[in-house]
Amino acid sequence: MTTTRERVSPALGAAEDRIDGDVKTSGKATFSAEYPLPGLVYAALVHAPIAAGTIGEIDTSAADASPGVIRVITHRNAPKLKPNQKRNPINMASLAPGSDVDLLNTDQVFFDGQPVAVVVADTIDAAQEGARLVRVEYRPSAPRADFDAAIPGATPLKNAPMQEKVSGRTGDAGKALAEAEVRVDVTFTTPEQNHNTLESHSTTAAWDGDRLTVYDGCQGMTFTVLHLAHKFGIPAANVRVVSRFVGGGFGSKSFVWPATVLTVLAARVVERPVRLMLSREGVYRTVGGRTATRQRVALGARSDGKLTALLHTAVTRKGGTGGLDEPVTNSSAETYAAEHLEHSQTAVELDLVPNTYMRAPGEAVGTFALESAVDQLAHELGADPVEWRLANLATRTPIGGREYSHRRLADCITRGAQRFGWAARRPSMMDGRHAIGWGTALAFHPAMLFNANVAVSLTAEGTLRVRSAFHEMGMGAATAIRQVAAHLSGLPTASVTVEYGDTDLPTGPIAGGSAQTAAMAQALEKAVGKLTGQLHSLVRKDSSSPLHGTRRSQAELRDGGLYAGDRGESIATILRRAGRDSIEAKVGHDSGLGAMAGQLGMVARSIRDERRFSRAATGAHFCEVRIDTATGEMRVSRWVSVFDIGRVVNHKTAMSQVRGGIVMGLGLAMFEATLIDPRRGRIMNPSLTEYHVPVHADVPPLEVEFIDDPDPTMPLGIVGAGEVGITGVAGAIANAVFHATGRRITDLPITLDKLAG
Repeated sequence: MTTTRERVSPALGAAEDRIDGDVKTSGKATFSAEYPLPGLVYAALVHAPIAAGTIGEIDTSAADASPGVIRVITHRNAPKLKPNQKRNPINMASLAPGSDVDLLNTDQVFFDGQPVAVVVADTIDAAQEGARLVRVEYRPSAPRADFDAAIPGATPLKNAPMQEKVSGRTGDAGKALAEAEVRVDVTFTTPEQNHNTLESHSTTAAWDGDRLTVYDGCQGMTFTVLHLAHKFGIPAANVRVVSRFVGGGFGSKSFVWPATVLTVLAARVVERPVRLMLSREGVYRTVGGRTATRQRVALGARSDGKLTALLHTAVTRKGGTGGLDEPVTNSSAETYAAEHLEHSQTAVELDLVPNTYMRAPGEAVGTFALESAVDQLAHELGADPVEWRLANLATRTPIGGREYSHRRLADCITRGAQRFGWAARRPSMMDGRHAIGWGTALAFHPAMLFNANVAVSLTAEGTLRVRSAFHEMGMGAATAIRQVAAHLSGLPTASVTVEYGDTDLPTGPIAGGSAQTAAMAQALEKAVGKLTGQLHSLVRKDSSSPLHGTRRSQAELRDGGLYAGDRGESIATILRRAGRDSIEAKVGHDSGLGAMAGQLGMVARSIRDERRFSRAATGAHFCEVRIDTATGEMRVSRWVSVFDIGRVVNHKTAMSQVRGGIVMGLGLAMFEATLIDPRRGRIMNPSLTEYHVPVHADVPPLEVEFIDDPDPTMPLGIVGAGEVGITGVAGAIANAVFHATGRRITDLPITLDKLAG
């Protein structure tokens, strides 16, 4: 539970600058492709231009003779690696690979872009030229690449590790829908989407005997360690992954993709450090993105507006060599009070690069369908979309009747409507030749909690050192965790140092599920509690201490000292009287990688208590669009969002995170689509030249507000901010378009042809 002192802590909630801001803005931050290593050489990949088939002949003679080329590695001369393990929900090494292909140990091709050769050379240009000179003959076969055509053969998804339930029911939604006085039944489609992080995927690998050091932009360093240890047959303790700065991830760097494995392989073959930097096209060809979806949302209501039935079904896809299930329908099971509710998912398997996590996987596209259908139902009822939502919010989970651990969603809606000026909304709104539309939608993302290991040391000088292999992907994680540590230890943030991004440190959590900060807060609570206990043990029997005779339950760290009520003394005094320079505490299964087996359950275990609580970050979006009635051009001109993310650790970095999510939602709604040739399985727009994302001119001022009320069931009340921002954004925009034009757009992205056609 949250204490009074926690609510007024000067560290938590402060809008502090990022501690890595100076090194990043000055260019001094070292990313994975920037570590200077002696004898460093470079690698480039040769990608298959087919999605299914086998390799016939490979001619590497021209590449071998090309200036600067050191080695061309193909399936004919590559060392044998251990095959990928069968996927197992408790084995992180089996979850790690983005693809199950046994890279360069097979002549089979499973997706367009699969690497079929690696060229190593003494310069980047020489490696790329060598890759261009490799000649490969293929025996192609017809790929399974048409998502729409494959849907009749879709098979049911099962509930998956680390995810919410992908199916569930209560009552008889089909019957209730048929009997409803007012009904909507709409099919929605969303396309494949690809990752475009600012830092492209890059790996630098160096062997020293059977010890391996890898510099890699990661969201899951533990995944990378275990997978590489398995593939190359060495102990996990022999693998070190360094990932101090990551230039964006959004899910794309959660797992180990082909380029990382092949960089390590190339380094072993040439016995020199090797660096491989994927081009933008290389990312599209070898790193998964968001699955396409087809969704049906059917709603039934009484004429007075009461929701009686909700059905939400979705079809997604996976690759033939891997891919992740997405809980697309999950938000429909958590938001609205329907006595009769059913949600379920099926999936098809296609010969495409395996799909993976992409910011708010499932919920980002699922909320588009749900919130669009809700808006349509409100329209059919003649109800205000805000008032209808407030009247139909669930107070417990419709399926199972579990409590919400903390839900201020109604407050988000009410406050957002006030800030936006929703009361002034009219059925028709024009400004010259521009049709004005106002739309709203709700945001939802489940809260999870992973384990984390941490080591902390407290010195007589009043400084605290925090060590844990967590990840900094640019969202200010290190800054937030320093604030958490300062709050718990009662020290100024300037007295706290944080070490992260290196698997030589205690094993940290993955950076996913908006759960990293809460996971670290939980570990730090325990670790600082141990420090407090150690200090108290030094004074409780010391008659010279004002804390003599106090109980451990009374002791707390604050203001640079140990206190029991009004009695206390400084940390420096306690340690120096005891002849100690410092004390240290550790939390977790290990203090490094030597006991990795104890960490295998780290990722799979969520805090979600299915018997009682449902936890989630929620929010409400309000947007205005302006559509030129002559040209069909649309601009989002105004935006207001209010979020309930539990405790806000740092208002500046949290604002940045949710604004970034909203901007990514603008891309989801209006720009982004990976175009796949259904005959060949080939991505046709694998670059930022043809794959469009929002630019500055597409983004209006984004007004954001937080409720800032801690969730009493989470560490320090933290729920998570990283992913909820994108959810609901596409729905709000589509609903604003409907208000402006009367046209219900059900197929993303909302492009000019759909508005002007």
